Amino acid sequence: MGSVLIRVPATSANLGPGFDALGLAVGLHDEVEAELTAEPGVEVTVRGEGAGEVDLGEGHLIVTTMRRAFDRMGVAQPAGIRVNCLNRIPHARGLGSSSAAICAGLLAARALAAPDAAAAFGDDEVFALATELEGHPDNVAPCLAGGLTVAWMEQSGAPRMVKLTLDARVRPVVLVPATRLATEKARGLLPKDVPHKDASFNAGRAALLIAALTQRPDRELLLAATEDRLHQHYRAPAMPRSADLVQRLRAAGVPAVVSGAGPTILAFSTPDSQDLIAPEVGNDWHIQQMDVDQVGANVQFPETR
Repeated sequence: MGSVLIRVPATSANLGPGFDALGLAVGLHDEVEAELTAEPGVEVTVRGEGAGEVDLGEGHLIVTTMRRAFDRMGVAQPAGIRVNCLNRIPHARGLGSSSAAICAGLLAARALAAPDAAAAFGDDEVFALATELEGHPDNVAPCLAGGLTVAWMEQSGAPRMVKLTLDARVRPVVLVPATRLATEKARGLLPKDVPHKDASFNAGRAALLIAALTQRPDRELLLAATEDRLHQHYRAPAMPRSADLVQRLRAAGVPAVVSGAGPTILAFSTPDSQDLIAPEVGNDWHIQQMDVDQVGANVQFPETR
């Protein structure tokens, strides 16, 4: 029946002011090997993040996603599915672990489907279904495309994205706490309406952030460009340690934001700010400088490995 290996990157959404729009793929990857079997049933193995915690049967997110993809392609469900996961992306930390699983499941299903069905399930269709399953396009866009992306929804409800060329001097640093935070809980703290002046403020900062990340990533500009009034302070009660650390890093001159729904923090390291990060961070945070993943989700077949 054949097998396929999918490599998907971690992502950081929002990047401060770009709420539900901006996303960045970073060099931390989950690897998913999937195959269809003639023997009925589902078998899932998990190593790394989530081992001993996640469902190992039909309820696993990759399996449910693959089945949704087969339905969308109009092909019969396979007798059996076998999935082997090597997870490096922390769960419930704001680094896009669920988006990575969804993208992996969709691409695995497409790769294992018959050629005619797979051909009709193009990249736009994959992106649309990934957005439908995840609920928002800001994480799935960089996961699929890599790099820095801007995603939005058309009036028709179709998601769209553009990939931008990131300045090579941009070096993201992630600060991961031991504690977790469910995205649903963080999103539930957001108000239905915000002041017009705050929306205007964020629109300007998001535009400035694009300029800073693509043309002039100096510390002063990035500090101004990563200011936010739409979501981070509303979510602070759910992650007080993250909110406090973001404030201390920014006061020290580090462009730092909450990654996605948190509680991980993303900082943009520049030559004049990289030495300012560690002194503000306690021992219970894992600090890791990341490369930017410019490729996005990668599909490999046995003969190409």
